Amino acid sequence: MKRLSFLLVIFTIFWVYQVKAQQSPVVKNYIQFVNPFIGTGSVDSMSLSGSNFPGAVYPWGLVQLSPDTRDNPEDPCSGYDYADSIIVGFSHTHLSGTGVADLFDFLFMPYQGPLSWQANPQKNDPGYRSTFRHENEDAQPGYYRVLLDRSQINLELTATEHCGMHRYTFANADSFRLMIDLDHSLDKKRPYWVCRLIGAEVRIVDNKTIEGYRIITGWAPLRKVYFRAEFSRPFACADIKAGRQIFHNAAVVNHPRLKLNLTFEGTKNKPLLIKVGLSSVNYEGARLNLKKEIPHFDFNRVVKGTQQAWNNVLACVDVQSTPEQKRIFYTALYHLFIHPNNIADVNGHYLNTNFDLRTAPDGVHYSTFSLWDTYRAAHPLYTILRPDMDAKFINSMLRQYRDFGYLPIWQLWGSETYCMIGNHAIPVIADAFHKKIPGIDYDFAYQAVKASSTIPHQNSPFHLLDRFHYFPENLQTQSVSLTLEIAYDDWCAAQMAKALGHEQDARYLLQRSQYYKNLFDPEIGFFRARDDQGHWMEPFSPLKYGGNGGYPFTEGNAWQYLWYVPHDVYSFIELMGGREKFIRKLDTFFTLEAKPADVNGNASGFIGQYAHGNEPSHHIAYLYDFVGQPWKTQYYTAKIMREQYTDQPSGYSGNEDCGQMSAWYIFSAMGFYPVNPANGIYCFGSPQLKRTILHLPDKKIFEIIAHNAGNGNDYIQNILLNGKPYHKLYLRHQDIVNGGRLEFFMGNQPNKALAKYETPPTD
Repeated sequence: MKRLSFLLVIFTIFWVYQVKAQQSPVVKNYIQFVNPFIGTGSVDSMSLSGSNFPGAVYPWGLVQLSPDTRDNPEDPCSGYDYADSIIVGFSHTHLSGTGVADLFDFLFMPYQGPLSWQANPQKNDPGYRSTFRHENEDAQPGYYRVLLDRSQINLELTATEHCGMHRYTFANADSFRLMIDLDHSLDKKRPYWVCRLIGAEVRIVDNKTIEGYRIITGWAPLRKVYFRAEFSRPFACADIKAGRQIFHNAAVVNHPRLKLNLTFEGTKNKPLLIKVGLSSVNYEGARLNLKKEIPHFDFNRVVKGTQQAWNNVLACVDVQSTPEQKRIFYTALYHLFIHPNNIADVNGHYLNTNFDLRTAPDGVHYSTFSLWDTYRAAHPLYTILRPDMDAKFINSMLRQYRDFGYLPIWQLWGSETYCMIGNHAIPVIADAFHKKIPGIDYDFAYQAVKASSTIPHQNSPFHLLDRFHYFPENLQTQSVSLTLEIAYDDWCAAQMAKALGHEQDARYLLQRSQYYKNLFDPEIGFFRARDDQGHWMEPFSPLKYGGNGGYPFTEGNAWQYLWYVPHDVYSFIELMGGREKFIRKLDTFFTLEAKPADVNGNASGFIGQYAHGNEPSHHIAYLYDFVGQPWKTQYYTAKIMREQYTDQPSGYSGNEDCGQMSAWYIFSAMGFYPVNPANGIYCFGSPQLKRTILHLPDKKIFEIIAHNAGNGNDYIQNILLNGKPYHKLYLRHQDIVNGGRLEFFMGNQPNKALAKYETPPTD
């Protein structure tokens, strides 16, 4: 009897342990699966992809301390190309996967030899750049290391939320120099970005401390960046170059173009440590951030803390899969959590869009909103994995409305860049509203949505839409893409208005959401441009690409924008002539290989006319679910994952775009995707991971099992939800956040019986 009781106690303890293990994630070493070099380029420089940086960053942090392989970084926009063999220095701010370059603040570069003011060798100046080799390079979340060939300096980097930290170890040098370049930026000769330094300052506080700032234009119309750098050992002297003048040990120097050379002595086998605090507000903020986050010179302690932070955020998902899939998945999750960035100081101070000093009520204020990209999958993924962060992002967007009059379009460093079209903060807010994400004043949020839907501003001349019921191309360029994208935003705004009781607004916005039909030409089966007289504009080619102006389509062609009606799919199917014509056209889309000579640089990752390298295509493979041919969705989504994502530096087919390319993979590898990013419906694709556990708020879990996944078993045979047969081609958001288990049974042949399953709703 005693033995039986003992065994019962042991069994009970084991059972309780197992239940707790399922309810809350054990924080393990998730960072071992992250490869920050994925998406940093390719070995031959001919297939650059991702535009990611490999350096040290804290989750959603202000600082991204990373190497720059170009003196005036522009392409790739991250500053780092895996194909390069030269490093010019290490700057403290970078963008992850964007299509436009900016930031690159405060470049630090240690070197030996004569005093140098240029990265690249010039007459009478040997340059301070250095070659490097990838076998002497390492990157992990929160940590980067490289051996600089020229001086045999082992250089290590880490970062906190607002600070960067350097550790330089010298095997042979008894003295060395440190270039600190306040003039380092993207190519200042580019005529249309007009990047230039407006002002800069450097102060020698003492022989172990310097401070500085710069005011710069670029993609962001105006940025102020302040820093405070503290050294573990004193420097012997400081030479400051201001334009063409050089000052020796000057206490303070002001000039738009500043560079600083510090000389250190007695450094052989004695590492030099540098900690650098940044602020987007003022000197006081840089000092306070540094004092709060790195009050010591313990480099390993900072690495440990930042890597623990990464393990904490990556612990929201546990996956069982192949080693390669794990590396792709967790690196994608890592990329998802780099942007947006907290630009508020530790005391909550930030500069708003009008450059007024504000204090964030919750202590954080986020910027870098690549909304034309991230509203599609990144923000819906946040509503599942980190709804608390989604609320913080939205509250930061609402502050722009309060101070600036409308929601962000593409906001960088707190400034509105007006890049891209539409206002896709609207679907992000509408999505959070319908999913009841807490911590947001939705009455105020609706005011922001309505204002952003009705007040004309750059690229959104709503008076033309009200007059013509479409955008005439001769009055507003990018007219077809604008009409389609704003129609979707209007649908999102209308649903929110209706739910809040604003019936008149809802009717107006819902009517406007149907204006996309006015640009559909039934004779040729494409959306195309009209002029202000209602005439179709000629010539028309469905293959011709547009960029960002001067053509009816934005970063795409008529084939890719044909399918952009995510809010009204079934009406669009009828507009196309019915289900069979829709299917035939969709089949042609994925098989038509023609590529004109003027393909835009954003277009890559082709499968027929599908271009996975840019966002307008991202939802299209899932449209087969709406017409009862889910096996084609399964075929193409599996093909995209297999061909467009790898664990190599060239692992992405296009710009990563602040988490969107990664979010597509995360969703699709789990087996579903939000075709309409604001209605809480996830359409089924082809799950590639054997087992996925989502750790949700309130200690709930949602488990996804793909039985027999892998080895070409890309086709769903049967589905169970919480142990019961499930005959739908979609999942609702509530099914996930309530917790439970979704099971897919996979095979290597299509199961066409799924044609009878319920197709996704559009409400």
